Amino acid sequence: MEDTDGNSITGAGDGPSGDSASSGDSASSGDSASSGDSALTRWLGALQARSSDLAASEAKVVHLILTDPLFVGAATTAQVAARAGVSAPSVVRAARAIGFTGFTELKLEIARARGTTEFFAPPTALTADASAATIVEASIRTGTDALTAIAGAIDLGALDEAVDAVRGAGQVLSVGAGTSSAIAADAAFRLRVLGARAFHITDHESAMIAARLLDNDDVVVAVSATGRTTSTLDVADAASSAGATLIAITDQYDTPLATLADIALVVGGSPLPTQMAAAGSRLAHLVVIDSLATALALRDPQHDTRAERAGIDLPDIG
Repeated sequence: MEDTDGNSITGAGDGPSGDSASSGDSASSGDSASSGDSALTRWLGALQARSSDLAASEAKVVHLILTDPLFVGAATTAQVAARAGVSAPSVVRAARAIGFTGFTELKLEIARARGTTEFFAPPTALTADASAATIVEASIRTGTDALTAIAGAIDLGALDEAVDAVRGAGQVLSVGAGTSSAIAADAAFRLRVLGARAFHITDHESAMIAARLLDNDDVVVAVSATGRTTSTLDVADAASSAGATLIAITDQYDTPLATLADIALVVGGSPLPTQMAAAGSRLAHLVVIDSLATALALRDPQHDTRAERAGIDLPDIG
């Protein structure tokens, strides 16, 4: 899978998906048609947010959980180990690595998240002969799943902290690389409309200089799906060293960017085929920015006056 910044994602998204369970396995597969499992999608989003920096064998197990949770929910430890291509103890270690006491608790959580839904269909990669209708449907599902997953992953307390930080900021610098640069530019525009002294710099050296000149009253919004993009990390580190508050918009906890950040807005997400991974992350990051800007507007009674002064018409959100 590729980061929206162009970097490879390691961890739960890598590794083989595993062969289908043999006919002798009693566990059911999750390869049936999807039917309204938003609760399960939210749960998977939260799980994906916690699946960074796993050992190789643990990553294989987590990848199987993300791509076929209903199989895992109905399978034994041995069946999961066989399909993931790891040892049985690795299955237990993987469950513990993502926050459960063991494999039994993991299966119980899958059952709770599943609720009354009947099926979960893992995303499929598009082929060269895919029709336009199939591509559009896959794109719609990618967006829907990415947005649904946010509800299970985002820390609402962290979002409140981010709003307060931006409200009190002297200036806000937004940074990102590759396609994340466009997301960072959108963040700067949205916040500037609301009266924040927000700006976006695309040139790396210029961004480094600006970051070093920030102080304790300033904020940096750093956007990176993987949380490992070198140029973004360089600017974020320089800003933190200068005393600025660092807000990260990213896909997983425990990545270098999320760890460095004072406030991490993590969107999680479902495992996606390579063609759709970048699109899913971009949509999720934009929704986080929309939420940040909307909350800022609602909590700042002066935003209308500043927008009017700037010659910008805001929608009525009161």
